[in-house]
Amino acid sequence: MIGLKINTGNIAGFVETEEIRLFESELSLHRDHLYNKTGTGNDFLGWIDLPSGCSKALLSQIHDDAARIKEQSDYVVVTGIGGSYLGTRAVTEALGHSFTNLLNKTERNAPILLYAGHHLDAEYMHQLLEFLTNKSYSVIVISKSGTTTEPAVAFRMLKNHLENTYGKQGAAKRIYAITDASRGALKQVADNEGYSSYVIPDDVGGRYSVLTPVGLLPIAAAGFDIRKLVDGAAKMEAFLRKEDELFKNPAALYAIIRNILYRKGKTIEILAGYTPSLFYLIEWWKQLYGESEGKDQKGIFPAGVSFTTDLHSMGQYIQEGLRNIFETVINIRSPRTDIEIPSDSDNLDGLNFLAGQRLSHVNKMAATGTMIAHVDGGIPNIEIELPDLSENSLGELIYFFEMACAISGYILEVNPFDQPGVEAYKKNMFALLNKPGFEKETAEIQKRLK
Repeated sequence: MIGLKINTGNIAGFVETEEIRLFESELSLHRDHLYNKTGTGNDFLGWIDLPSGCSKALLSQIHDDAARIKEQSDYVVVTGIGGSYLGTRAVTEALGHSFTNLLNKTERNAPILLYAGHHLDAEYMHQLLEFLTNKSYSVIVISKSGTTTEPAVAFRMLKNHLENTYGKQGAAKRIYAITDASRGALKQVADNEGYSSYVIPDDVGGRYSVLTPVGLLPIAAAGFDIRKLVDGAAKMEAFLRKEDELFKNPAALYAIIRNILYRKGKTIEILAGYTPSLFYLIEWWKQLYGESEGKDQKGIFPAGVSFTTDLHSMGQYIQEGLRNIFETVINIRSPRTDIEIPSDSDNLDGLNFLAGQRLSHVNKMAATGTMIAHVDGGIPNIEIELPDLSENSLGELIYFFEMACAISGYILEVNPFDQPGVEAYKKNMFALLNKPGFEKETAEIQKRLK
């Protein structure tokens, strides 16, 4: 049985039960296309049975390499962009200590993850290399082709820095490559240099890859239990495959409701969490849904907020701005830790009425009060509840969002597994940088800039 629950009580008045029922036959068709791997984009449907198909041998290899990384390094630089780093960061920051970077090695019992290759900022890269000087570190480089500009540039610099520090052979023992099975620049380098390497499956796109070595190796290196993460995803996989009753299948229900709201003019979905540890989970979700659905001049725009912090910034707009918004809220039923609010003899802040209450209870009341205010203000609310923030629960949530995204994309009549629009900026950038083979584009873009 899964622990994740979806509460749709706060869409009443915005979406009727009969409207949802109208999607039953269409849902059946989409599920058949996904599970039989015959639908649009079926060459990228490997993620569907990825959790149940994850071999013990692969998990053992990752566990062994993670143990070696922990032994040899205080820091690990995860080098990738988009799905090649967001899944890792989503899981590790959701599960980790809020002040990991300030804990000493004994207190944290695992290397600190750092990130590179997710942008092209010179100052960040200079400061990263400056910081790593005289530090013990390893690199996990993630790229199917090895030629994606941002991670390729970063890896070139990190490889050079490692080789200058440890020598060529010493550096090779600290580099872990996650790439294509048989081709590409990174695969060639990994084979030539003897790096420990892993395969990105051909039929799994980047934003669906967190449950492959792309996410599992760095998550394990950071000290978290990847077996429990995969087990949670496998439970959700089995549940969603078996459950064909629309109202009992949370991924199908979520996908349908958001599309009904979209057709009624709710073109922006805000994903909200009430703990800052969910910040990068929301960032991962934004990529998953934005890159999957934003095509053919249509799609729901995915935005994210962190409450209660953003109630003091974006809260005003959400409450009273343009009514093209709906909200999905992640609630955690049982926090890992809690703390009691003390009494104060002077009570100058007037908060003694909270004395003796748990801070988590106050946070839950803030969430409930916000939900009521937003619904009253014309914002439909969908609640996704997790029993806790653990590897198992996050595995469930990740797979839930992936399947819901696939169904939602099919309802929207787009291919949720490609990203043709991503190539537009690359073509222009290569032309501006005078990349060989782009001479025609270079001439055209230089005319436009005159």
